[in-house]
Amino acid sequence: MREVYSFYFDAFWIAVKSILEHKLRAFLTLIGIIIGVAAVVVVGASISGLNSYVSTQITKVLGSNHFMIARMAFSGRMSDDAFERANRRNKRPVWDEYIYLKENCRNCAEVGAQMFNNADFSENGVEMPAVSINGVSSNFEVIEDKNIVEGRFISPEEEKRAANVCVIASDVKEKYFANSSAVGKTIKLRGIPLTIVGVEDKRGELPGASFNRAIYIPITLHLQIFGSGDNGLTIHGKGTSDKTFDAAIDEAKLLLRNRRGLSGSDEDTFGLVNTKELGSQIDQFTGAIAAVVVPITMIILIVGGIVVMNIMLVSVTERTFEVGLRKAIGATRKQILLQFLIESALLCVIGGIIGLFLAVGVTELITFAAGITMRITITYVILSVSVSSIIGVLAGLYPAWKAARLDPIVALTQN
Repeated sequence: MREVYSFYFDAFWIAVKSILEHKLRAFLTLIGIIIGVAAVVVVGASISGLNSYVSTQITKVLGSNHFMIARMAFSGRMSDDAFERANRRNKRPVWDEYIYLKENCRNCAEVGAQMFNNADFSENGVEMPAVSINGVSSNFEVIEDKNIVEGRFISPEEEKRAANVCVIASDVKEKYFANSSAVGKTIKLRGIPLTIVGVEDKRGELPGASFNRAIYIPITLHLQIFGSGDNGLTIHGKGTSDKTFDAAIDEAKLLLRNRRGLSGSDEDTFGLVNTKELGSQIDQFTGAIAAVVVPITMIILIVGGIVVMNIMLVSVTERTFEVGLRKAIGATRKQILLQFLIESALLCVIGGIIGLFLAVGVTELITFAAGITMRITITYVILSVSVSSIIGVLAGLYPAWKAARLDPIVALTQN
């Protein structure tokens, strides 16, 4: 057993000395492995960071344990035919249905409502077109986990009496009250003065939608100003906890189906948006990206392996006399084979480690420059290092086999 350990130690030490004797050549050989490992890890970190970023944005925009019931639920998974059928079949939620769910959904921590329209603002000659006017119930702050940085949100009493109050989002605040507090000031909506009672913190943005260009008013006031509107009513629900969230959705769905007289075989006549499902769709999307991009980056590792094989063949040629001498004093084919395999694998492992350090530096630089946190996951680290090690072994197989088959007499005459 001691002789076995001694052989592996000697083979390892010979491999290290061979690499150190040709530092520049070894480094140039490893560039493909280094770049390949770094590319795989950075791609993995980018995908993980993108997933985390979008999920965080969804939570920041919509809140956690939150579902919505509207006439239509827009989903990328819905086919055109299914969308057309739903468009013909579905009906807008109405006020009585909102009240019914609010009074009867036991698994719901909160049930709220929202209506929205767009309006152009002009205050003191400063124009702000297409501001989203959201008529909301007073519990909307809790439902969407809103963060109010100045003042407060709309109160139940203000909702009840349709008070002329509002909460403004960050873009509106920056537009009209950039250098002063907005709370207590007034802003006019269709000639109606609204007293600002709160300012919402800057929220995330999703592709094609900004949630910072908004004003929130009591839903009762919204009905007085805009009427029922073409956009209709959206019912919002929030589960008491993550564990009961699915039960809350199922209960709300069943209550609305019963309210609309739908039997078990009837399709829903409303759309339901589950914020958790949005997260699952993001996972599927990033998974699809990974399935395409990661194999492409692996090609760099394969090219690096070919370079390693080429250099190992050169090494075998250069060390023919050494191989012949070792075989002449008793080294077996297996020992010669393992010696060159160890050297090839060691080269690629070193390249993999350097590639990991390079990946860390690149991800930190991108995080700093782009402001998107990139997370290096253990999965991609193991994948890249494992693949680079396997490539090192495979790349060294033929050169090692060639070295092991050298005739010692012929090899000794090559000096």
